[in-house]
Amino acid sequence: MRPHVPPLHSAEPAGSITGDGDEAHFCGTCAFSSACIAAGYAKPELAELQCLVEHVGPFRAGEYVFRTGDPFRAIFAVRGGSVKTRTVDREGREQVLGFYLPGEVIGLNAIYPEHFPCDAVSLDTTYFCRFSFPAMSALASRIPAVQQHLFRMLSKELGTASVLAGDHSADERVAAFLMDLASRYTARGFSGSHVHLSMSRGDIANYLRLAAETVSRVLGRFRAQKLILIEGRELQVLNPLALREIGRELLPD
Repeated sequence: MRPHVPPLHSAEPAGSITGDGDEAHFCGTCAFSSACIAAGYAKPELAELQCLVEHVGPFRAGEYVFRTGDPFRAIFAVRGGSVKTRTVDREGREQVLGFYLPGEVIGLNAIYPEHFPCDAVSLDTTYFCRFSFPAMSALASRIPAVQQHLFRMLSKELGTASVLAGDHSADERVAAFLMDLASRYTARGFSGSHVHLSMSRGDIANYLRLAAETVSRVLGRFRAQKLILIEGRELQVLNPLALREIGRELLPD
């Protein structure tokens, strides 16, 4: 099942500001409010957080959220849809850096040197909460839960890069990718067994540092082994335990 895009109060163009009504009410995919709520912060603290939020979108498939070299002033939390980040070298070769789902944040790798080091491109229709980073930093210094959440997200970005740099087989990489995607959907209240692959096979291969033909062969082998069902971009995980075992070296314990 494809994740549902949360409704907005108004369909306004990118750059607009919309309100969520009551200060203690956040959309279910907010990247920061869960940290505050879990820590027991009350309505005044949540109001501070919401005042930083600017709702932007929609961005259509293929549109840029930001481009390499743009000044860094804000981070973007995905509200609905999905995004890929990438770099393009002087010869026009693309390197996919990551994929981001609702509740996940893009732009953290721009904190230093204060310019975005990559492009962020919408994979389908996407909506964001945009947070002014100077204001977010000031709030994080006063609300430890927000600061800790920010540090966790930064740590995850660094961890992903180190995993991809390792020497792992194609089966390990693809299995780990599918299980990581499924677990991220599950964590956000979506189905972890039925996953919509908003990214192309070519994007997946590029991200995993594999050839597109290799990814197709591995998916075909997993299907023959009855580990998955796949039709177009719709994927069903039939045997998560077996997939997790294949990709265990790349997955968290």
